[in-house]
Amino acid sequence: MKLISVAIDGPVGAGKSTVARAAAERMNFIYCDTGALYRAVGLYCKRNGVDMHDPSSIAVAMSDIKLDIRLAEGAQRIYLNGEDVSDEIRLPEISMAASVVSPVPEVRAAILVLERDIAEKNNVIMDGRDIGTVVLPNADVKIFLTAEPEIRAKRRYEELVAKGKDVTFEEVLSDLNQRDYNDSHRAAAPLRQAADAVLADTSGMDLEQSVDLVCGLIKERL
Repeated sequence: MKLISVAIDGPVGAGKSTVARAAAERMNFIYCDTGALYRAVGLYCKRNGVDMHDPSSIAVAMSDIKLDIRLAEGAQRIYLNGEDVSDEIRLPEISMAASVVSPVPEVRAAILVLERDIAEKNNVIMDGRDIGTVVLPNADVKIFLTAEPEIRAKRRYEELVAKGKDVTFEEVLSDLNQRDYNDSHRAAAPLRQAADAVLADTSGMDLEQSVDLVCGLIKERL
């Protein structure tokens, strides 16, 4: 039986991970949060004093990084050199670090291998910045998930506060706007909507409505 791949792209804070995870669970697909892989690389670089202004230093660091995606009770966990870093990679400073390391060709090449291997072996919903344009250009379904910047920032702020993080809405919005700019202006695989992707704006929707929208689009195109 043919395996099915779903690519969900969109800017930071659009709810890609939350929506894609819930949609995958509902449809009994594997979920792959590709952004978490870049966050893990950013975490390693921050921890080890890698010069974040020097792409060649980041590229060299990749030889010391081993990434794994494992499932624990149905949830994806990210392992960096054998350590579960799934929670630490969600800190705001690691979000920015991920935005810095993600354009480095050596980083993208290493993670691309992991991403495609997952899609080749499973029915998968994969989310990120360049899934439909670069990682899975032949995906069966492509969705560009977005929402207004202030709404995305509010969602991310509430998520961080719920986890006990000491942040302000203004800081989260500023970080989000900077990451939007970085992601859409990078030379390697910039954030953009694939020509054959359907636009899904969830600005006025709650989580359940967003998941309904995405599952509906997937079923409609299959």
